[in-house]
Amino acid sequence: MEPETYRYIQQRSDLWRFIRLNPDWYRYLTRNPERVSEMEKEAKQFYGKTVPQRLARTQQNIQMIRMLMQMAGSWND
Repeated sequence: MEPETYRYIQQRSDLWRFIRLNPDWYRYLTRNPERVSEMEKEAKQFYGKTVPQRLARTQQNIQMIRMLMQMAGSWND
């Protein structure tokens, strides 16, 4: 792997962990270092950091809060 690419990955702990869990990416980047942005996109998806994934998590949290509020309200009746 090119030294610049290697240093960039080492500086980003999320990418470093991702490449450790998915060693195929080490091989891909060794052959074609321009695929770093593609790896970053896959890492975001892997860690659930894409916008749709974040929205889904937020919606789940809101539903949980509503349910807890309803349960708390039913205890007071």
